Amino acid sequence: MASVKLENVRKVYPNGQVAVAGATFEARDAELLVLVGPSGCGKTTTLRMIAGLESATSGTLSIGDRIVNDVKPADRDIAMVFQSYALYPHMSVAENLAFGLKLRGVAGDEIRRRVAEAAQMLGLVDMLDRQPRALSGGQRQRVALGRALVRQPKVFLLDEPLSNLDAKLRLSMRVEIARLHRRLGTTMIYVTHDQIEAMTLGQRIVVFNRGEIQQIDTPMNLYTKPANLFVAGFLGSPAMNFFRGTLRAKGHLYLDCGATILALGEDAGVAARLQGSLNKEIIAGIRPEDLRPVATPADSEPSLSAQLDVVEPVGNEVFLNLSCGGAELVARTPPGNLPEPGSQLNLAYAPTALHFFDAKTELRIGA
Repeated sequence: MASVKLENVRKVYPNGQVAVAGATFEARDAELLVLVGPSGCGKTTTLRMIAGLESATSGTLSIGDRIVNDVKPADRDIAMVFQSYALYPHMSVAENLAFGLKLRGVAGDEIRRRVAEAAQMLGLVDMLDRQPRALSGGQRQRVALGRALVRQPKVFLLDEPLSNLDAKLRLSMRVEIARLHRRLGTTMIYVTHDQIEAMTLGQRIVVFNRGEIQQIDTPMNLYTKPANLFVAGFLGSPAMNFFRGTLRAKGHLYLDCGATILALGEDAGVAARLQGSLNKEIIAGIRPEDLRPVATPADSEPSLSAQLDVVEPVGNEVFLNLSCGGAELVARTPPGNLPEPGSQLNLAYAPTALHFFDAKTELRIGA
């Protein structure tokens, strides 16, 4: 197995478009690292540079102890799984699994052993004689994974492998990939635009936007301590709620948002985080689960008054879509007796649950 290291890797196309602006990170040996971001952010271009399908304009790419900038894709000892299954339609599952090994001149007995092992691991034993047209989407994607698996590479690269599947299949295949990684202990770099996939699969996540890395951290650290406004808004479903206003102090701190006043209480930790931001424009963010509908707000707990617009029951929880002083909010609550749309709700919150960002730089304020 091997680590993958990028040092200030850039990709600039001939028309001057900067696809990747100085990416620096390491996928550690045996780690499942996820690259996530919106379409066009540079994550797939980064993966293709690691694979050798795109050349880096500058910077250094290493796999293990070897710099691979000038190494051909076939000689990098990687295996790639694409968004499209790219199976040979006239070949059986067994032939698809074996094809790459035959091209490399692997002995017949060894090919059969590896194909049988991969088929057992991926639940394909009863499908080896079938052709791709007789398989479901999830089964085809397992074959595509198996074709990479039999190569026994140092590094697996997966480029949005589940985006063509329906929601139920995506869930089951996420579990398959997580189990596969745990069994193999192989370095995997996984690209997705789906932040749920990123959060559930990645041991660490690299968040991209507009060709630049925004933050690298564990899923929970990204969720609880986003480095900037983009990461805060991108990770989490529903997304974080934001309030933009000027920080004021009159007895206690509050955020003057014009039509809404966001009380920040008297917590010493909150005051310490906001030291130096008084009378400046900042942005406060709060997760939907940290807004709690209450019948009567407690004197010691700040609250907001909002109008309920839409109720979205999704089974084990309910999303409340609300309007508050011209801003749109979402609250996440357990199912139960819910008020009718159009009614006014009091939403309690703990100031310690708020995230603060500089309105100009959009960087996180405080620890």
